Amino acid sequence: MQKYEKSFYYDFFSYFCKSKPFYQEHSMRQKIIAIAIIMGSVAFFGCTHSNDYTPKPQAYLRFSFPSKKYATYDTAALPFTFEYATEARLNMKKDTPRDKWVDILYPSRQGVVFLSYKPLHGPQELAGQIDTSYELLKLHFDYSCGLDEKQYYDPTRHVFATTYKLKGSNVASTYQFWATDSNTHFLRGSLYLNQTPNN
Repeated sequence: MQKYEKSFYYDFFSYFCKSKPFYQEHSMRQKIIAIAIIMGSVAFFGCTHSNDYTPKPQAYLRFSFPSKKYATYDTAALPFTFEYATEARLNMKKDTPRDKWVDILYPSRQGVVFLSYKPLHGPQELAGQIDTSYELLKLHFDYSCGLDEKQYYDPTRHVFATTYKLKGSNVASTYQFWATDSNTHFLRGSLYLNQTPNN
């Protein structure tokens, strides 16, 4: 069998086999050249791929909400009843003849809906309550970039309501509303999340 003469290429191959001649017989310059050839080959063959690029479709966060189940909140402290999600906890925060506050807590969502009820003594007090609600809403205007306002009217039950959805990434309360029969009842609600605003 023909005997191969020892050369740089033979020793270069022996580098991969962890043999000694490459380390002993060649200079540092030759070792650096060998490493540069290896790295250049990896970079060249690693970057030769198709330049076709398909942009990904726009995506949104996925939220897994529990199945909708509701219970009726009926207490002698309030002159009305309402349905709430069974995952929520209710807390009667204040119960006086002039003010009644109920917190609807959502522990798993770290959110709360603050409800405040005030009895009206005639339609003349309605304007004051609506103005107060709007003043509380205006506190969020500096951090919002828009407001969606919707009005509701139920002629059979004689109920008027207005909802406000505040837009913007730094708004603390993104949803508020008030409802009334314009004569004896006024209810206001606002949603807050216990986290840094980043809607």
